[in-house]
Amino acid sequence: MSTIDYAPEMIERGRLLFARPFLFVKGCVSIADLPPMDQVEIAFAGRSNVGKSSLINALCGTSGLARTSNTPGRTQELNIFESQSEPLRIVDMPGYGYARAPEDKVRAWTKLIHRYLTGRATLRRVYVLVDGRHGPKDNDLTVMNELDKAAVSYQVVLTKADKPGKEELAKVIAATQAAIAKRPAAHPHVIETSSVKGEGLKELRTEIAMLLES
Repeated sequence: MSTIDYAPEMIERGRLLFARPFLFVKGCVSIADLPPMDQVEIAFAGRSNVGKSSLINALCGTSGLARTSNTPGRTQELNIFESQSEPLRIVDMPGYGYARAPEDKVRAWTKLIHRYLTGRATLRRVYVLVDGRHGPKDNDLTVMNELDKAAVSYQVVLTKADKPGKEELAKVIAATQAAIAKRPAAHPHVIETSSVKGEGLKELRTEIAMLLES
């Protein structure tokens, strides 16, 4: 795992931020459904089988906050979760890259995601989840292109980092760093996580706490 030197007080701030409960607020199928822009928002985006729901559950320390499913593409709306103690909102976005959904639905999600990403003033960062076994795919790079164009800050989070061997993971990290190196809106630090083993959650919580402080 790569590490970054965070101040101990920020690590503790991140721990406390997620020690208190997050609650599901609503699922939004249109921009009009979204809550008012009155809190800091972070969004999680990724391919349909990247383990997004598992990571959100692990991050928030609960098994049932975000719905996990063996069927990719189950999240078909913007699912909103809010901290009960801080002005922080988590947005779980529909997974992309899953072709079996009806075309009209895919078009509707794509439009919804685009409008959310480009028109939400309180969106502080998007966490782009990339499978730690494979590295960035074309769909991931397309999302990064869109975020660069919209000047929305994003950070790549590798999921399932416990699955590949050390050498394999090192290659994926190097390829991911190369993919974001010259991107204007990309955070330079890639976080490797494992929802199963809890790896990288401390770093992710700390990064989110730093957004609230800044």
